[in-house]
Amino acid sequence: MEMANDKSEGVLARWGEGLEAKFSKLKAKVIELFRKTKKLAKDDPRRIVHSLKVGLALTLVSLFYYFEPLYDGLGASAMWAILTVVVVFEFSVGATLGRGLNRVLATFFAAALGFGAHFLADLAGDKAQPIMLSLSVFFLATITTFVRFFPRLKARYDYGFLIFILTFCLVSVSGYREDEILNVAYRRALTILIGTFIAILICICICPVWAGDDLHSLVSNNIELLANFLEGFGGQYSNEWKENEVVEECKSVLTSRQTEESLVNFARWEPGHGTFKFRHPWKQYRKIGSLTRQCAYRLESLNTYLVTECQTPLHIRDQLKESCSKMSIESSKALKVLASAIRTMTRPTFPNPHIERSKAVAKDLKAALKIRPCDSGMDLLEIVPMATVASLLIDSISCIEKIAESVGELASLANFKCVEVGKSASMKLEQHQEQKLPTPAIVNGHCHVVTID
Repeated sequence: MEMANDKSEGVLARWGEGLEAKFSKLKAKVIELFRKTKKLAKDDPRRIVHSLKVGLALTLVSLFYYFEPLYDGLGASAMWAILTVVVVFEFSVGATLGRGLNRVLATFFAAALGFGAHFLADLAGDKAQPIMLSLSVFFLATITTFVRFFPRLKARYDYGFLIFILTFCLVSVSGYREDEILNVAYRRALTILIGTFIAILICICICPVWAGDDLHSLVSNNIELLANFLEGFGGQYSNEWKENEVVEECKSVLTSRQTEESLVNFARWEPGHGTFKFRHPWKQYRKIGSLTRQCAYRLESLNTYLVTECQTPLHIRDQLKESCSKMSIESSKALKVLASAIRTMTRPTFPNPHIERSKAVAKDLKAALKIRPCDSGMDLLEIVPMATVASLLIDSISCIEKIAESVGELASLANFKCVEVGKSASMKLEQHQEQKLPTPAIVNGHCHVVTID
């Protein structure tokens, strides 16, 4: 009897321990989920506001189902308004406008064509009616699906094409069994229009998130990250280069293409807002972003080579490290000036004095690298790592110069303001005169370039 009690107590103890272990794991998972949720909201508080806005929009369109007068006017089609808000309401204004306008236009065109196809099928007679409707669905679905493969159309209107196919099929096919097809098409189009209007109204009027602002910040921040990399590299060049946070941030520039492309497409749907006027040159940001990633690829190669190849003799490094360090620091300053020009929407100085200094140092460095190893008593393999580093830096300068030209084009297209006035302009003129570089001048509030002999 005592042995049976001991066994039952042991089983209960093990069961209690197992239950406690499971409870501890569940508690740890809940705490981890809470931490991730807190971090997600802290990284971008706009996500909380967006969630509340979606909830508000769905609550408003639900009233069409709750109130009898509204429900009697729309019937069961009122559910389309709710579905429209769910699929249309996006994080940014541009994304919401894009999806909303795509849905509305596609619905109206598809409903009209569906009604037209049903009308023509009726004229063909009862026997030929299903054949005519089937052929219309086949041809329109085939053509629309093929058009979706065009890259430019797919980027902006892919959702609209999908809704067009869906609505046309629903209207034309259901019209075969439905007597009041015109009334059905009218109700669906009206409820979709109502849902889209409510989603767009709330998205714009309550704490709007503009894709153009995010794109503007993303491009300038990416240029700033490259500048931080070059600044850190130039400052620590005498030491062995190691992976750090700056390097990881620089690598993040390489993965920003998809986000950048999406923001460009969304921004093109947005109306003028803030400092961004109507028909702002958003496509120019794509060009700047592409050049920024090309520069980031060069810097990634530079970092990878330095991590794996650090066998250059110290006396060779000492001969060239000053030039490489100066090129890095001057290139970093040039990129910071460009990032600041985009961020503040001001016209950058062109040509950039920091780029000119980098090119001058690069020219001297090229001359130094022309020394023959047999004449200097050095082994060719000893100077290859250092020559590769110098070559990558020189190549990055040309890429930075292209970025500067693209930023200048953006400033011209978007009519960025010029802030070099008064005393600050005079100081810059004196600095450029001392350096014998092309100098910006102010004439009637616009930037011009004059050459000082």
